[in-house]
Amino acid sequence: MKHTLNSISNRKESILSKLIYLFCLTFLAALNACNSSNSGTKNIQVGEGDLGGVVTGPNGPEAGVWIIAETHDLPTRFAKIVVTDDKGRYVLPDLPKANYSVWVRGYGLVDSPKKQVKPGQNLDLTAVVAPTPQAAAEYYPAGYWFSMLHVPEKSKFPGTGPDGNGILSNVKTQANFLSSIKSGTCLACHQLGSKGTREFQKSLGTFNNSVDAWERRLRSGQAGPIMTSALHQIGKDEVLRMFADWTDRIKAGELPPAPPRPEGIERNVVITQWDWADPKVYLHDLVSTDRRNPTVNANGPLYGALEASADYLPVLDPITHTTSQIPLTVRDPNTPVISGEVLEPSPYWGTEAIWNSKTNVHNPMMDGEGNVWITAAVRPTDNLDNFKDHPSAKLFPLKRSGRHLGVYNPKTKKYTPISTNFSTHHLMFAEDNKNTLWTSGGGEVIGWFDTKKYQETGDEKVAQGWTALILDTNGNGKRDAYVEPDQPVDPKKDKRITKGLYSVAPAPDGSVWGSTLGYPGGIVRLVPGTNPSETALVEYYELPIDDKGEPVEGFSPRGMDIDRNGVAWVALASGHLASFDRRKVKNPLNGPNATGQHGGDGWTFYTEPLPQLKGVNYKGSAESSYYTWVDQFNTFGLGENIPINTGNESEALLVLKDGKWVKLRVPYPMGFYTKWLDGRIDDPKGGWKGRGLWATISTRAPFHMEGGKGTTSKVFKFQMRPDPLAR
Repeated sequence: MKHTLNSISNRKESILSKLIYLFCLTFLAALNACNSSNSGTKNIQVGEGDLGGVVTGPNGPEAGVWIIAETHDLPTRFAKIVVTDDKGRYVLPDLPKANYSVWVRGYGLVDSPKKQVKPGQNLDLTAVVAPTPQAAAEYYPAGYWFSMLHVPEKSKFPGTGPDGNGILSNVKTQANFLSSIKSGTCLACHQLGSKGTREFQKSLGTFNNSVDAWERRLRSGQAGPIMTSALHQIGKDEVLRMFADWTDRIKAGELPPAPPRPEGIERNVVITQWDWADPKVYLHDLVSTDRRNPTVNANGPLYGALEASADYLPVLDPITHTTSQIPLTVRDPNTPVISGEVLEPSPYWGTEAIWNSKTNVHNPMMDGEGNVWITAAVRPTDNLDNFKDHPSAKLFPLKRSGRHLGVYNPKTKKYTPISTNFSTHHLMFAEDNKNTLWTSGGGEVIGWFDTKKYQETGDEKVAQGWTALILDTNGNGKRDAYVEPDQPVDPKKDKRITKGLYSVAPAPDGSVWGSTLGYPGGIVRLVPGTNPSETALVEYYELPIDDKGEPVEGFSPRGMDIDRNGVAWVALASGHLASFDRRKVKNPLNGPNATGQHGGDGWTFYTEPLPQLKGVNYKGSAESSYYTWVDQFNTFGLGENIPINTGNESEALLVLKDGKWVKLRVPYPMGFYTKWLDGRIDDPKGGWKGRGLWATISTRAPFHMEGGKGTTSKVFKFQMRPDPLAR
């Protein structure tokens, strides 16, 4: 009996134990399920100035989407952007004390409702799936929309003129045509594929068809005469037909392919942005430090260059979040305003002429003392008589120079115009004891300025010089008498060429490199010698083409840079980044055959990460990066000698790391378009927080960007964390 009672008791305890066990399992499962949505939040540590949390959608965590925090409480509009990790987690670090609007943006989504928060807390967010493919596509970069453009078939080239197929007869190949669209005209000033270009504004008017609408659009505003002139240089009828077909198909509902979400180290990026300048101007680029020593001006102000739009340098202090302006003056009041009159009313600004610059600043550079040097007009274009006895003028006289130099001293707060007898465009310092400033934009010549001599003497005339571009076609290694560009090569003489530099990049070995525009285009290497006006020789390397004039792969350079090993890196209109290593060239580098097409084996091509345009069957993409900048000193944290393209159609910086692309997309505001970048080290011992890349909005049409009229240019800082949750 006792045994039976014990057995019953044991069975009851066993059943109870199992019930308790099952209850615990159920409770733990429920607890885990509950925690699965916020476990990331509890595991994310946030400081007083941080925000952190998890982004979820209908199917769970949303990886590779952007978290945007924006405030208007600071002296200028401020925003910071990060990307979620593979579990949908994020940390927005180091937000200044303010009230923020925070929301989610990502491919396949529409913007989530904005939450109003202050830093120092955990914040989970819910992603909103796009209700239609059309709604999702509104967030794609401009280049995906631009890739829908159907380029005239190869069979239409060479063009047969206005009475034929509408393409001018001087446009020999499809690549030649694309070079004009992507580098020579449209994309050199603004994006194609942005909402402001793929749709017609109602204020433009009513038209019978899209061809008429496009012709009217291209006559708009102060840029109208330039756009109309460019149209006629290629072939008005065919270009208008091409763009009309593009916008008609978009209006009918055709969509581009979907881009991939950020992945890998792309999710480690932190993007900070500030407003500066004003809504009526556009910038070319900015400067943050001395290119040769990127610790100069640590944590200091950024200076911008307003090309052709206004006469001041915009300034941003990223520590205090304040902006200011440095007025610029010309030496001669008769210096003309560079921008023209309004041809037809702008859909944004009507008949108002919003650009009024005389100085026409293009490019800033900083020296080791923090002085800001710029290319800028200081007088009318006709050169002064007092330069006739200059040593360079005796060898190669010049009649005109459209843009000159200027320097701003932040200590004295003084701006000084400097007249040069040669034209300038870009500028960069050499690594020499003269702090020589080399310039592009001289057309038939390359000019330089001895800044050390100028600062010692104040004499702008003796500090400058220029040289013609002379190839060593007799192959003796020195400069001799030469034949002119329109004369055949003489094996006993050298030869002058007119491949003017667009960009300029002094190399560590003392040579000076630059890109030359056009089709197929090329790059120039200058060796100054002991007295550059008399001794300088150049080498010229074209992008390789076949005997029919078709590209072997890439074509038409824009901006280029050099790395510490003397390898040139250049952005191409074909949708490539190309490198040129002259050490790989097997043909002689001088002599009668070294006139451009002799260096094919020195080129290597990297296709940029966008789809290719329709009707184009060779390698490349719809991308058209404006400039290549090389991170020589690891200012970003991915290593030394890392080439970075401006990614103008990708709305991103495109970093080439170990032969693969890292896309640093700017998702907000849509329309990121820059023409240059700069890298600075604010604290060599500060880890990822002590380094960063700087860029600005450089489009001529900031009103094409998200936000429309009233949107101003912005400064962007890119930083690379070790992981997406690093603080």
